[in-house]
Amino acid sequence: MKLNIRTIYHFILLLALSAPLALQAALPEFTQIVDQAKDSVVNISTKTKARQSNSTESPSMPELPEGSPLGELFEKFFNHENPGARPREAQSLGSGFIISKDGYILTNHHVIADADEVIVRLSSREEYVATIVGSDEASDIAVLKVDAEGLPVLKFGDSDSLKVGEWVLAIGSPFGFDHSVTAGIVSAKGRSLPTDNYVPFIQTDVAINPGNSGGPLFNLDGEVVGINSQIYSRTGGFMGLSFAIPIELAVDVASQIKEKGSVSRGWLGVLIQEVTRELAESFGMENPQGALVAKVLDNSPAAEAGLQVGDVIIEFNGKEVSRSSSLPPLVGRSAVGKDADVTIIRDRSREHIMVRIAELPTMTQAAYTPEEEDKPKQNSALGMSVTELPKSLQKKLKIQAGVQVTDVDEVGSAQDAGIQKGDVITMIDNKGVTSVEDFEAITDDLKNDKSVALLVQRRSGPVFLAIRPEDS
Repeated sequence: MKLNIRTIYHFILLLALSAPLALQAALPEFTQIVDQAKDSVVNISTKTKARQSNSTESPSMPELPEGSPLGELFEKFFNHENPGARPREAQSLGSGFIISKDGYILTNHHVIADADEVIVRLSSREEYVATIVGSDEASDIAVLKVDAEGLPVLKFGDSDSLKVGEWVLAIGSPFGFDHSVTAGIVSAKGRSLPTDNYVPFIQTDVAINPGNSGGPLFNLDGEVVGINSQIYSRTGGFMGLSFAIPIELAVDVASQIKEKGSVSRGWLGVLIQEVTRELAESFGMENPQGALVAKVLDNSPAAEAGLQVGDVIIEFNGKEVSRSSSLPPLVGRSAVGKDADVTIIRDRSREHIMVRIAELPTMTQAAYTPEEEDKPKQNSALGMSVTELPKSLQKKLKIQAGVQVTDVDEVGSAQDAGIQKGDVITMIDNKGVTSVEDFEAITDDLKNDKSVALLVQRRSGPVFLAIRPEDS
């Protein structure tokens, strides 16, 4: 069949007209989600009375000649106990959402922290003075209660089923603009932030600004999958990195707050670090994965179960531990007093250990100041000098043995590995180091073409480093 010019023209015109329709059909539709959810999202404002200092170091009114024209002005400025003065109030804004018909509301801890009064405003512009049922700083979750009935409630979704690249939607009150809607995609899952080890954040590129905190994050089914909590910013405004608390964690925390007024978290009792490519090689692992145990705390569940320094935890209760940051949230959400199945790599073999999870206590880490005693021994293959560990340092670190690094060559294996003057080496290649003699015997047997793991003690705690010996 021959195509004439007119037929070709009509075909091209049809493609041009249908392209926008096809593109429109491919984009998500948010209007229905907003219509269904907007009445359950609330604006939260707080009032905090400014605390007046009773410090004796406050400036006092200077002595002035009687009848001085400056007397009245200075008296008003320096008299902090003026009974007619109105107390100053600090205000903040945030968001939240209704989770029960009888008035329970979820928001962020930092939205209501230190507040003297919390006011909740609904989409209908009705306002309620809310009661703070409780809050948890570690997870940044707070539960409020207003005296109302028959309120619209949101549905909860499954944050675990979210996929990177999936569309999500946020509703909140950025800068006080009620019920602002923004949308984006899931950028990553299971993010660990430096100050929030027990929250596996959902990272999105949804525009979140001050005032969005505590508001819901929705999937395309209109279900809440997270609570918008933090942003990464160098300016204070949105820069494309937003973080939401998974809804399952938030609901668990809220339930504990409502039931007993506090939150319990599981505790394993280990200090962990990331497994680098060099450390994975030293442990005989094909790929870097898991959480490397750098220290087992005394009288902890891990110690009682037989976990050891150098173990690499790769699974916890059947869930993969891909990175060290994956472990704390899994442990934190574990039931206290129940057994957990921990899969580890030890001596290049896979093992299972059952650990009875305890409740997370308040812990502090020991700090120390490096000391130098005795004549140091130089090891040219590793590029550092070591000496016997002073007894005073053993007591301070609560360790029984090791050698102290007194000097690190400017160029060499130790420098490349990140070893520092003052480090205390307690283990090399899974062998305990009790003296300089042990250190020399172990290092003499090391192969030059193979990375080995060193366990060192520092001010911040224990850490594994990978080092590759050189020809002496």
